[in-house]
Amino acid sequence: MVTIVDYGMGNLASIKNMLKKIGTGAEITSDSEVLKKATKIILPGVGAFDNAMDNIKNRGLLEVLTYKAMIEQIPFLGICLGMQILMDKSEEGTLPGLGWISGQVKRFAFEQGEQHLKVPHMGWNLINARDTSNLFKNLHDPRFYFVHSYYVHCEHQEDILATTKYGIEFVSSVRRSNILGTQFHPEKSHKFGMQVLRNFLEIK
Repeated sequence: MVTIVDYGMGNLASIKNMLKKIGTGAEITSDSEVLKKATKIILPGVGAFDNAMDNIKNRGLLEVLTYKAMIEQIPFLGICLGMQILMDKSEEGTLPGLGWISGQVKRFAFEQGEQHLKVPHMGWNLINARDTSNLFKNLHDPRFYFVHSYYVHCEHQEDILATTKYGIEFVSSVRRSNILGTQFHPEKSHKFGMQVLRNFLEIK
């Protein structure tokens, strides 16, 4: 069963509906006992970094999420803010992130000649996948829907799964072992997002 984490900050129903379209049931929960039984976890997120970390801790989810991701090592997908909090810290706040992938979250800041680029970065954009054997397999000319003002900077190049150009080339997907993340929203990305979720479901 795919389990979608409800910590008060995500497009939960949209993700569940997209999974339903590709023929997979999913459970939305904020119950740590239910999460203990999960075989795959999706951590969505819309909002501010510190609020996300506060909510995860205050709802008693930090320990079980860490155990499932780091000890049991089940497939784990963070989406948008859910990817950003996989990092160590963010310029958006002061609280530490989950720290499962070494890196930090930075705010878009464009040079004088690039001031026409708006923040947040919003809309459809191409990605450059460095590895097309798992999350991005069976995708041709993939483009996805983004809404974000901050982006991830990884400490280690090997954790970068894909990049996207918006003024700068930023990290749009990460992977470290069983832990994956997408800065874009697969649940809003039509056929391309559906394929990404299909690929995630196939990861063992």
